[in-house]
Amino acid sequence: MKKILIALVALLACFGSVRAQKIGYINTENILSEIPAYVSAQQQLEALSDKYKAAIETELGKIETLYQNYQSNKNSMSSIQRQNAENEIISKERVVQEKQKIYFGEDGIMAKKAEELLSPIQKEVNKAIEDVAKLGGYDLILDLAAMQGVVYKKEALDLTEFVLVRYRENQK
Repeated sequence: MKKILIALVALLACFGSVRAQKIGYINTENILSEIPAYVSAQQQLEALSDKYKAAIETELGKIETLYQNYQSNKNSMSSIQRQNAENEIISKERVVQEKQKIYFGEDGIMAKKAEELLSPIQKEVNKAIEDVAKLGGYDLILDLAAMQGVVYKKEALDLTEFVLVRYRENQK
């Protein structure tokens, strides 16, 4: 009985301290969509991605043509010719896979370009979020863009516009 009473008191104490915290939320997707430099960077990245995808698609088309030619002519080829044709197709597929890795891999051109273009903007947005938290005395600010399953949010706790204002002030 004594343990239950102590646990109940501890639970109430924790609940009381949680209730005293000042909490707000933001939506980084909304914030970033209002920043022209971010929108421009996204467009640049999309154009670059489209360029690399087109190059890959062209290479895959060439490989498909090679494969179709191989399929239609393999019965008239010697075993050495078939093996050479198969090796050529496999070799070209590996080259395309390597290009995909170079363009779109974890350390690829697209990842580096995204880091180069977006990182400075994201740092400035994070600074604006920290400024709003400090100025407003917030203990916790949640990002709705990063959360799934939010079923209710109180509009009075939305700090998105404050972060945008602070970001713009920091840019001056």
